[in-house]
Amino acid sequence: MSTFPTLLTDRMALFLDFDGTLADLAQRPDSVVIPEDLVPLLDRLHNRLNGALALVTGRAREDIEPMLKPWRWPGAFEHGALRQSALGHFEQAAPLGLAGALQAARAVASQHEGLLVEHKRTSMALHFRLAPALEALCVTTLASAIANDPELQLLRGKAVVEVKSTRVSKGKAIEAFMQEAPFAGREPVFAGDDVTDEAGFEVVQRLGGRGIKVGDGPSVARHRCPSPEALRTWLSESLHVQTATP
Repeated sequence: MSTFPTLLTDRMALFLDFDGTLADLAQRPDSVVIPEDLVPLLDRLHNRLNGALALVTGRAREDIEPMLKPWRWPGAFEHGALRQSALGHFEQAAPLGLAGALQAARAVASQHEGLLVEHKRTSMALHFRLAPALEALCVTTLASAIANDPELQLLRGKAVVEVKSTRVSKGKAIEAFMQEAPFAGREPVFAGDDVTDEAGFEVVQRLGGRGIKVGDGPSVARHRCPSPEALRTWLSESLHVQTATP
């Protein structure tokens, strides 16, 4: 695995995760500190790439958009279950039967301090960053709750375990973007920090692009950077490099 790829060019399509990638992780999802220059940076990149920039996150749309206002970019939310195209069109996966998983998560959270249940439109998450010793309990609880439903999948991330549809992923969302203007025909680049981003790395590299793993940990991504701050610096530096578009 190498360090950063060369700086972005006008021929690339840029896909970015949020937590742990553009912004540092926090003890709670609602405690993330947004860097002051992040929204202007995304706007400048969006313009530089003629609109070929999208955020691809596990966050719910209702959760992340107020944090990055004014929101002006395409995006995929809840690991790709909800996708907003460059034209502003929305696609959403069919709602799933999450009642059993939610009931189990809320029951275990009521018995243990430090656990946080997050209910999204098409998925749910059980956060244990404030109670890391309870990781195994959280995983076992949700795994048992969905064991008999082939439509549901357990997704483990940094201090969180989620339940989502087996039919959606960040990789599939990126593939969908790459079939549409202004992304089609460009070289895809995806930056992410977690195991939930591995599907995205696999897709962009299969399409001849570049995956960038932010932070530590094993990854299929062929490039790596140490931190969200380092990624933002790299993105900012790319704005100052003039490249010719054929």
